[in-house]
Amino acid sequence: MMENFEEYMLDVMNKAATALMLSVGHRTKLFDSMNDGTSMTSHQIADKSRLNERYVREWLGAMVTGKIIDYDPANKTYSLSENKAKLLSRGGDYNFASSMQWIPSLAVVEDEIVNCFEKGGGVPYESFHRFHTVMADESSQTVLPALVNSILPLVPNLVEKLKNGIKVLDVGCGSGGALNLMAQSFPNSQFTGYDFSQEAIQNAKRESENVGNKNTLFEVQDVEHFPEKEKFDLVTAFDAIHDQAAPAKVLENIRATVKDNGIFLMQDIGSSSQLENNKSHPLGPFLYTISCLHCMTVSLALDGHGLGAMWGKEKAIQMLKEAGFSDIEVKQLPHDPINYYYIAK
Repeated sequence: MMENFEEYMLDVMNKAATALMLSVGHRTKLFDSMNDGTSMTSHQIADKSRLNERYVREWLGAMVTGKIIDYDPANKTYSLSENKAKLLSRGGDYNFASSMQWIPSLAVVEDEIVNCFEKGGGVPYESFHRFHTVMADESSQTVLPALVNSILPLVPNLVEKLKNGIKVLDVGCGSGGALNLMAQSFPNSQFTGYDFSQEAIQNAKRESENVGNKNTLFEVQDVEHFPEKEKFDLVTAFDAIHDQAAPAKVLENIRATVKDNGIFLMQDIGSSSQLENNKSHPLGPFLYTISCLHCMTVSLALDGHGLGAMWGKEKAIQMLKEAGFSDIEVKQLPHDPINYYYIAK
C-alpha cells in the first residue's frame, strides 16, 4: 500500500505539467539553443531562439521548478547541464523531450475518447493532429539508428541478401523513414511501402525524392485487403500490427505474401498479454495510455478488433501461428527495452 498517496498525486500533477513543457521546449528548439551549457538570461535565450521573451521566461520558470534547468538568481541566468542536454536535445543520446510530444498529441482527443467511454466506438485517425510527425520523430530515435546495424542483423544472412538484391514490403510504413533508409542502404533491393494514410504516403514519397531513392514504391493501401498476392522475400512491420482494424486478417495477408523461404520481421511493444505481468513495466502507465487514447480506439473507429498496444507476447505468438507461421523467434535489443522483435517464417 502506498504510504502517502496525496504526495504521490501532487508529484503526478507536477510531472504531467513538466511533460507538456518539455514538449514545448522540443518543438520551439529551446533545448537545442541551450545545449552548449552556456548561462544566459531569458532575453539572451529568446534572442538566440528567435522567440518571444515573455513566453520563454514563463517556460523557464516551469523548467527551473521542474528541476530540468538550473537558475542563478544573482545573475538571473539559466543553464542546461551537459548530461541533461544529451537527453533533451536533437543529436543527443536519446531525446526525451521529443517523446513528450505524445502527451499533448493524445490530449487533443480526450473529449472524443470520453464520448467513446459512454457510447462505445472509436476515434478515427483524422482526429489526431501531428500524429505522423510525432510517430516519425519516435521512429527516428528507436528504429532508424539501429535498423541497419542491429535490427536487420537479427535475421541470419539477411543483410547479405539485401546487398545482393531482394524484394521487401513494409506494412504500415507511415512516413516511410525505415523503408527509405533501407532503400538508401541497399540499392540493389526493391522496397514497397503500404499505409492507408494519404498524408503518410505523401510524406514518404517526398522523403524518397529528397534522398534520391530510385528503388521505392509507396502506395495508399489498406493492408486488410492486399491488392494482389505479390510475393516478397522480406516483409517488415514496425509498431504497426496492433492498431489494425483486423490484425488477424492482416497477419494472414502477410503470411500469404511472404515467399516460402522468406521472413516476416515484426517490431511491437514488449509486454505481456497478462496485466499482472506488466505491473513492473517501466513504461506501463504510458503504454496503456497510448493504447487507450490511440492504438485501441483507431481500430474500434473502423469497427475493428481493438487489440491495443499491450496485446503482449503471448497473444502475438498465438496470432502469428494462427496466421500460418510455424517458426517464430522473439528477440530484444539492448538499445530498445520496450519492444520485442518477432522473426517469423
